[in-house]
Amino acid sequence: MVPRTFKNCSRGLGRLLWLALAFLGISLLTRIGLALFSGESYSVGSWLRFLAVGMLFDAAVLPWLLLPWAVYDAIVPEKIDRPFLKCAETIWAGIWAIAYFSFFSVVAFGEFAFWGEFSSRFDFIAVDYLVYTHEVIGNIQESYPVGLWSGAIVLFSAGVWALTWPRDMAPPVAGWKLRFLRIPVLGLAAFAGVSGLTMDTALRTENAYVGQLSLNGLYSLFHAYRHNELDYERYYPILPAERLNDRIRSLVAQPGTSFISSSGIDRNVTARADAGRRDVNVVLISVESLSGDYLGMFGNTQNLTPELDKLANDGLLFTNLYATGTRTVRGLEALSIGTPPTPGQSIVRRPQNGGLENVGEELKEQGWTPYWVYGGYGYFDNMNAYFCANEYKVVDRTDLDAEGIAAHSENIWGVADEDLYSLAMRQFDREFESGNRFFAHIMTTSNHRPYTFPEGRVNFPQHHREGGVAYTDWAIGNFIRRASEKPWFKNTLFIITADHTAKAAGKTDLPPSRYHIPMIWYAPGLIGPGVEGRLMSQVDIAPTLMGWLGLDYTSRFFGYDLFRLEPGRERAFISTYQKLGYLKGGRLVILDVNKPPVVVDGFDAETETAGTEGTAAIAGDDALIEEAIAWYQSASSLFREGLLKDIADDGDEEQKAPACR
Repeated sequence: MVPRTFKNCSRGLGRLLWLALAFLGISLLTRIGLALFSGESYSVGSWLRFLAVGMLFDAAVLPWLLLPWAVYDAIVPEKIDRPFLKCAETIWAGIWAIAYFSFFSVVAFGEFAFWGEFSSRFDFIAVDYLVYTHEVIGNIQESYPVGLWSGAIVLFSAGVWALTWPRDMAPPVAGWKLRFLRIPVLGLAAFAGVSGLTMDTALRTENAYVGQLSLNGLYSLFHAYRHNELDYERYYPILPAERLNDRIRSLVAQPGTSFISSSGIDRNVTARADAGRRDVNVVLISVESLSGDYLGMFGNTQNLTPELDKLANDGLLFTNLYATGTRTVRGLEALSIGTPPTPGQSIVRRPQNGGLENVGEELKEQGWTPYWVYGGYGYFDNMNAYFCANEYKVVDRTDLDAEGIAAHSENIWGVADEDLYSLAMRQFDREFESGNRFFAHIMTTSNHRPYTFPEGRVNFPQHHREGGVAYTDWAIGNFIRRASEKPWFKNTLFIITADHTAKAAGKTDLPPSRYHIPMIWYAPGLIGPGVEGRLMSQVDIAPTLMGWLGLDYTSRFFGYDLFRLEPGRERAFISTYQKLGYLKGGRLVILDVNKPPVVVDGFDAETETAGTEGTAAIAGDDALIEEAIAWYQSASSLFREGLLKDIADDGDEEQKAPACR
């Protein structure tokens, strides 16, 4: 049964048409399915917009997929007289046709899975995941019935091929000149597609979901691959060098600091008179994907976090903290070096990222032993290399056997959080027995797909995000209870926060509510119960900690010590890999590639809608935009110029860096 469409086509043209219709049809169904899957209500105009623009992007990708087949068709004669060779060619072509259709289908399934996690088409996160195939393939295998789905896709593809593939029609035979002519024609079409369309063609809309639906997944993937690192000064608005220097210095200055020179942000920080906790150990836990709205203290009614809610009641709760980005490495960057996000890739994964001014190195200079403790394999995302190059002792899941710890549960991302904490406590016990203070940055993994954990811990099912959150909460409570029996507990500050939220996408490009994360400082006897509601960024955590400990040091942090910051100067940074947001005074500045700055005023966190949007829409916006530019431009240029490297403090002894693995 061959569709009438192919009856009068030559063999090659019929096959190319079949492949084109298969790709365009699956792309259309994917777009419609994602629109329904998003759970949003779209107007007729929005439907027409993303279907029409989406077809343009599908058409731009199509020639690239057809080119290999056109080359094959040009080389292999259409008329084959020998039955055996003709049969072999038919089988060979059929195998590849089924493979093509299966590939289109797998991409479609992948888009649904990616949308469910990130509410967008493929982006730079997908590119990063392709680099770490072991973790990604393992995660897919543990999260989905891959064998069953793969078999179903191949069988379905074979069925479609059997019913619709153009064959045995005795069609007209195309000469070799015509067959070879298709190659440059498709090549020109491929070039025209990538030259004539830009991401802005799809994304120029007030509704971010409509923009994403207007894209094609493969187009988005390869665009992200080509633009994974962005030069700020090439793509974003900038200030002249002299104005930039004056502006950033005025922004980072605060009481108790004095600049070292006439340019840059290098400054001496003097400890507060009321602070003096130089003997306190510090355990900083960055929890995987812990959105603020998971916690009961922020209104969640599912009882996912009873342990964290109790710790919040007994400790100091920060209620207005925002993550800088949407990736673990972005959160680690902010927590360690206190720097606003630079466009493109996180500094954790960039070259020349060793020897930076960072909280672990600063504490090491003043007597603490800094640790990076991770529940997975730390080569992922360059994490072990980054922390080791910045003077942390590195510990990850490869150390469990040497410590004699048998994991209660593990998946492709890491061991169960309870085993991670056991591993960390082994290090703390040794440091305490040696008379050393310690600072440990612990990164969890259990609240990550496939959401598996030891049985019998929580009353939530495996393989669901709610179960992952609940187990993560249980493990933190269990860790605190076990730690309370240790001799070092009474003199230890526990800081519990998140690397980022579970979902950062929304109707708008940078919805601030999707970057809201919790933070709890818990130290019975050292910190009384309380609530801190001032606006705060992840980049402020390190300098706030240094100030609380009562330390004098030389700083290149961009963050503030919130406890001594004058009211009205609070601000936060939020970002994707391309869009850079600056929150201050209830307004949001958005800097984007090759676009004028946009200011959103009167943002409603509940509905994720903006009251007023535009460039310099409200009196005073020019100054706010200049602030945003100064922060982001300075962070990018100072890192590029090597001016975020460590500054030796007076009296520091040269210390040998640990051997990295």
